[in-house]
Amino acid sequence: MSSEQSTTGTSPRTPRPGTQKSSGVVTKKGDRAAKEKPVTALPPVGEEEPKNPEEYQCSGVLETDFAELCTRSGYTYFPKVVTRPRPQQNFLSSTSTSEKAPQDDQRLSASGSQNSLESKYVFFRPTIQVELEQDDSKAVREIYIRGWKIEDRILGIFSKCLPPLSQLQAINLWKVGLTDKTLATFITLLPLCSSTLRKVSLEGNPLPEQSYYKLMGLDSTISHLSLRNNNIDDYGAQLLGQALSTLHSSNRALVSLNLGFNHIGDTGAGYIADGLRLNRSLLWLSLAHNRIQDKGALKLAEVLRPFELTHTEVVERRRLLLEKGTQERSRSPSSSRYGDSKMDREKSQMAGISNVASSSDKSEKIQSIKTPKGLSKKKEKPGEVVKKEEKLGPGQSPTQGTTKKEDATKAGKGKVTIPEQKISRGKGTRTGTKEKRSILLDSEHLGQSLNYIQHSKPQLMVEATEMVNPLLEPVEHRDGKVFMPGNKVLLHLNLLRNQITEVGLEGFLTAVQYQVQVTKSKTSSKGPMGLLWLSLAKNCFDPQCPKYTMIQELMLPRDPVKTKVKEEEAIAV
Repeated sequence: MSSEQSTTGTSPRTPRPGTQKSSGVVTKKGDRAAKEKPVTALPPVGEEEPKNPEEYQCSGVLETDFAELCTRSGYTYFPKVVTRPRPQQNFLSSTSTSEKAPQDDQRLSASGSQNSLESKYVFFRPTIQVELEQDDSKAVREIYIRGWKIEDRILGIFSKCLPPLSQLQAINLWKVGLTDKTLATFITLLPLCSSTLRKVSLEGNPLPEQSYYKLMGLDSTISHLSLRNNNIDDYGAQLLGQALSTLHSSNRALVSLNLGFNHIGDTGAGYIADGLRLNRSLLWLSLAHNRIQDKGALKLAEVLRPFELTHTEVVERRRLLLEKGTQERSRSPSSSRYGDSKMDREKSQMAGISNVASSSDKSEKIQSIKTPKGLSKKKEKPGEVVKKEEKLGPGQSPTQGTTKKEDATKAGKGKVTIPEQKISRGKGTRTGTKEKRSILLDSEHLGQSLNYIQHSKPQLMVEATEMVNPLLEPVEHRDGKVFMPGNKVLLHLNLLRNQITEVGLEGFLTAVQYQVQVTKSKTSSKGPMGLLWLSLAKNCFDPQCPKYTMIQELMLPRDPVKTKVKEEEAIAV
């Protein structure tokens, strides 16, 4: 028993060799880890320098440049650049594979492999979709980023790989988690891109400060801007209206603005209407799916017909007219004779003084013999030389004036200054007629250029707005008030699904009637045409009400799309 107890008592202590084996195993693993750690943790020294993203030279291929810059910036997983699928291809593929769908479902249900699961969830991975040019398969035309957050580091990568894209035309960002800070960095990135970039779409990116107006700065080159579904309220609409135009500045590049699916009310619509008063570049405006009622609708309709200028606008208009008059006088050839610079006058004065000093002896002798003493004393003063030179006619030198006066003194005493005054008066009347002719020619030239530019590209429209301010347009004076013709540059206005009743509908009816009457009275087809498409459907009025039907009847022949469809149908018949 004692031996058994001893054996049983010593049995738990004796299996130490097992522990030694286990500890030996641990030491072996530690040795292996110690041998393998320097290889994985310490990369070669020569590979650290080329992995700097600042030293990478972009090749102009977005797929390779973006991947290389992401790896150099430390990203292990980053979005892939893929070609955007076109709707027609998807439709054709879905119709062609509709018959094989049951067989594919059976195969997928039978094979539960990891590849099939990955293929199902590839759609939800973040990607950068691109549209390529048809001629060049590597030239990116449009970029679409949807459903994943863009950080500052990604924007830094874009600032290097987007400028080499020479054919880039549009950037579309949908629910990318933009903030006011990242939007500011995105705006600084846009001037670095190609000059062909004209379209920017920021949808589903609500900002607390609503700083979307920064995209519409005076130095902006964006022509098409979409700001749908951004929770823009009346405050954001106020900022956007001020970006469209103010009393002293106006956006001259923006052609289309989409503000659909926001929270703009009557006050915000009034701010947008104020921006349209002096803006002559915006052609397309959408305020669909907002909260605009009759008050905001009347403000928008007021801009489309002659509206009264405020006191500040009248004062600014007078100031612009004065500046225009002075510029035209300085450009006219008749007034350029009198518009010499001060340096030229000083040079001529110095030359006149030297000539008078050289011939002073002869002139003093002649004047002492044939002129009274009082007159000779006045001519001896050196300060009178400048006054005499100013009285000379245009194109005469001081010496010519002195010789003429010497001849005049020989003829008689009273004929010294009277002929010069008659000559100056006659030339003054001639310059006035020339100025009037030059003003008329300039106004005709500007009118012809405006009529040509408004039917040309938007880039040419920018040049027109630089020449002529809307406040210089012809106005009407009625009852002591100044009325300016409405905005006839806006062609497309969408107010679908708002809260407009028949009260607001009446304002649009009068505006459309005025524009139709103006276009009928025009002798030529050049110049702005006014509204060609107006959408007021799905509002708070009966679609069969007479005002709405009258608007549709007036707008139907003005709609170019519907008229073209009718012509094609008539040709087919």
